[in-house]
Amino acid sequence: MNVFKRAVWVCAAASLAACGAPEESPAQESLGEQQSALTTTSFGGCTFTISYVTIAPPYPPVYAVKLTRQASGTCPYPAETVELGRSYNTPDLNVLGTAVGLSASFSIKSGISGSSPTVCYVKHIDPATLTSIRDAFIGANFGAGSVYGCRLDQTDAGTTLVAYGTKTGALPGEVGNKSNWVATYYNFFTSTTPAVYYTY
Repeated sequence: MNVFKRAVWVCAAASLAACGAPEESPAQESLGEQQSALTTTSFGGCTFTISYVTIAPPYPPVYAVKLTRQASGTCPYPAETVELGRSYNTPDLNVLGTAVGLSASFSIKSGISGSSPTVCYVKHIDPATLTSIRDAFIGANFGAGSVYGCRLDQTDAGTTLVAYGTKTGALPGEVGNKSNWVATYYNFFTSTTPAVYYTY
């Protein structure tokens, strides 16, 4: 993951000069620790975890994406779980708390057909109600391709949210037209400014 993230920021630096490079995790970080860092975060004294459950029947099965707020002595809200969406393939998952807000991202394949594209959703989550304040969608033009990864990072003290991953097809207005993508949302938690896409 660290090698991938480093490559993303080196390649995107010219296009995203306003963004600083994210902090790197220790090289010896285990795969399990990396996965935990993607699916668990803290915000406002609460711990949030994103996961999925497999529902079968029906067949093929569907995967329900869940966001859970855990009860603790520092969290002012009770434990609660909400469903964010459902997918016909195993979803990529990420949740990230910054100094400014709480965000979650996940991939979804909404159709059973093999030609149905996979897309990425990025959400600004209200920590009190677990409802979505802002929904952002990352998908190939005209559904001609799929988007994978849906990883999150932050810059500018958490005000700018960055999503990244891999793809087939072209994203709207992308620079680069390559298989790896970076979507930069300036002031994600306080505006509806669309993403700036860079690919490499």
